[in-house]
Amino acid sequence: MYILIAGGGKVGYHLAEELLNENHEVLVIEQDGGRAMQIRDELGGNVLTGDACEATTLDLGGISRADLVAAVTGDDEDNLVICDIARYRGVGRTIARINNPRNELLFRKRGIETTISATQAVLAQIEQELPTQMMIPLLQLHSGLELVEIKLPETSPVAGRSVREVLLPAESLISLIVDPGGVPRMPSGDTRLNAGDALVVVSRKESLDMLREQLIGSTHGLDT
Repeated sequence: MYILIAGGGKVGYHLAEELLNENHEVLVIEQDGGRAMQIRDELGGNVLTGDACEATTLDLGGISRADLVAAVTGDDEDNLVICDIARYRGVGRTIARINNPRNELLFRKRGIETTISATQAVLAQIEQELPTQMMIPLLQLHSGLELVEIKLPETSPVAGRSVREVLLPAESLISLIVDPGGVPRMPSGDTRLNAGDALVVVSRKESLDMLREQLIGSTHGLDT
């Protein structure tokens, strides 16, 4: 793959380093001349000095043949602009770093589905360590889908029912069930759900509130 990385800070540098080690063709676009020179010395010339928010800079970087553009600068507004230009230039995939989680909805409204938030990643890790947490975000997938883990409490309205008896929101799927002993099961329509089970579910982000109410119950919130 040919990958353009906008932003040569720590995130962009280490991302480029790993991708080069995996034999991808990579170009880092960095606005600061001194930093660009340092990257050039360490990564063997895979860097372009310029402002990635400028379409002319992206054109010089060969955006017309890029398979993916990763906007990982420290400025959310810049990352949004870079992804917008990339999509306008016909790039099939864009990934944006989000520094302020509150901006995630704005990115999604602009059609940028794949976003990375360090704050959300750390929060998700913390939530996994909380024994009372009922819904844990695991992974953001393409096209607005998310992978979540849902622990069924004793009061779950679906406890004792089979998978086929559970009405889930549209485009939602139970992909894995882990019992309280840690044993995973691939569910079928006849698989019975029990209190204490952890369900790995794929669902749309906008359906998560409904999903939580259907599987956990209205008395349990996200932060309980």
